[in-house]
Amino acid sequence: MKAYISKKANNNLRKYLDDLGYTPVSVATEGIVYDAVSCHPDIFMCKLGAGDDAPIVFAEEKEIGYEYPGDIAFNAACTGKYFIHNLKYTNPRLLKKARELGMTLVNVRQGYSKCSIVIIDEKSIITYDKGIAKSCAQYEDLAVLLVEPGHCVLESFDTGFLGGCSGRACNKVIFNGNLESHPDFEKIKAFIESRGLECVWFSEFKLTDIGSIIIEQ
Repeated sequence: MKAYISKKANNNLRKYLDDLGYTPVSVATEGIVYDAVSCHPDIFMCKLGAGDDAPIVFAEEKEIGYEYPGDIAFNAACTGKYFIHNLKYTNPRLLKKARELGMTLVNVRQGYSKCSIVIIDEKSIITYDKGIAKSCAQYEDLAVLLVEPGHCVLESFDTGFLGGCSGRACNKVIFNGNLESHPDFEKIKAFIESRGLECVWFSEFKLTDIGSIIIEQ
């Protein structure tokens, strides 16, 4: 099993994933997209579900643009049942796969949808984005925890996105850094645990957006 993570991911996260039985695979590119996201897995691949065995669609270099909106073509957030993205900019091949799988398409204004959403399970997400929360509210079985924006690091920017700090592996929702530093820590932890999942974080380094942790079985 593989865990796609940024080449800049903390070594403590790498060791944790390795101990769980996942082989960390570093993502590193140059010249395809702007530097701040050039190592972010969720720019170059999209996982179509929450579980380890969910399929992944990998981008080809020619399908990615250097900056917005070209760089968001694969940055959809997918629970398995729901496909959440700014559908105007979704890569056609990815959108076709989502339709083939019978996923419900949810159109949002936020192009960096995966960066903005923590995938919990098929019917549960966490986001700071009020527009995403509003669009998802029309689906009664889709639970959304709305949290404060910011409070995480992203190189070259004032703040990062919580979704980009996270990843689902087996029965764990893992955060790259100190989740306790987030003002909604207790709500986030309780929301995840109420779904029968374990919330994992690393107090020894800052909560940092690394473009998600994407597991391939």
